Amino acid sequence: MEDFMNYRKLGKTGLMVSEIGLGGEWLERHDYAGCKAVIDRAAELGINILDCWMSEPNVRTNIGKSIAGNREKWYIQGHIGSTWQNGQYVRTRDVEKCREAFEDLLLRLKTDYIDLGMIHFIDSIKDWDDAMGGAYIEYVKELKKSGKIHHIGMSTHNPDMAKKAVESGMVEMLLFSINPAFDMLPSTDNIDNYFADHYRDDLFGIDPARSMLYRLCEQHGVGLTVMKPYAGGRLFDEKRSPFGVPLTPVQCIHYCLTRPAVASVMVGCDTAAHVEAAAAYEEASDSAKDYATTLSRAPYHRFGQGECTYCGHCKPCPADIDIALVNKYYDLASMQPEIPASVKSHYFALKHHANECIGCRACETRCPFGVKIADRMARTAAYFGSANETVF
Repeated sequence: MEDFMNYRKLGKTGLMVSEIGLGGEWLERHDYAGCKAVIDRAAELGINILDCWMSEPNVRTNIGKSIAGNREKWYIQGHIGSTWQNGQYVRTRDVEKCREAFEDLLLRLKTDYIDLGMIHFIDSIKDWDDAMGGAYIEYVKELKKSGKIHHIGMSTHNPDMAKKAVESGMVEMLLFSINPAFDMLPSTDNIDNYFADHYRDDLFGIDPARSMLYRLCEQHGVGLTVMKPYAGGRLFDEKRSPFGVPLTPVQCIHYCLTRPAVASVMVGCDTAAHVEAAAAYEEASDSAKDYATTLSRAPYHRFGQGECTYCGHCKPCPADIDIALVNKYYDLASMQPEIPASVKSHYFALKHHANECIGCRACETRCPFGVKIADRMARTAAYFGSANETVF
């Protein structure tokens, strides 16, 4: 497993980040030795991106000591507005408190810059207005201009707020909560709704707002890093999972990495063994990654009927069409009044196109979600036309 990591471009930032990232929250529970053991194992396995939203001083110090001498090998997500006041975490837009906390982050991490400066925790329209309407956002811009942050990102659990960030043109990447359970839920500004003991019985598949968000991020080059890929661990337990069946860490990670625009899944790790369990994704078999069969047969909230999730079960195609990618480009293109030039370019760069479908429907017998793939290929072929009709 050593040095077997794959890397993806994090949207318009251009950073090549490891598919598996390290979420730092659980490191708060450790002293320096415990923190270093987790970070060292992550580095050995090729992980190169770390999220530090925590404001607690000791964990920041321990992370800084753990990456000392190797700072340039890590891309760090550092959060602007996560502060430590009177012995506890406080989210704030007060510029002076944000400045003090950010300078503390630089000092304790022993660095003079943060790769990804995160507008911290925007889940409601009030959060958005408070952050974007005054001195706070000017401070964020000041940090980028001075080189103390290299890119502007934002963290949120609400697809409506994420959409506003993408459309603002200022945010280059998002830290967003993604997993098959959260993806069913309609937009909400209350994070507790995601962890409810019971979901509405009529929820199935991916909510349209979240599906649209992933496509919008792909279209605008806004890369996604993922938080809460395991839904706080509840997806591992059939009694706590809304689906009534357990998923594995590898299945959860694969679900996230098959969403458009996702570059890295930030996994919270308490031990080196947890790091290894996540990094095992890189050598896992297709059958081990297969979340689709499990979700399509779940006793509750059976997932995605008639909807392509780009899972790849449709392979192999006798015409050698990459069906999942063709479907993805069709979905990206059809959300716009006109086909974006970038999507058209990517589509015609494929070796084989939808018009080459022979209509055998063998793929449909393998699709766990009952997608009428041959019909989609016909629609896609008509939609894109042919390569020689396209001007690049």
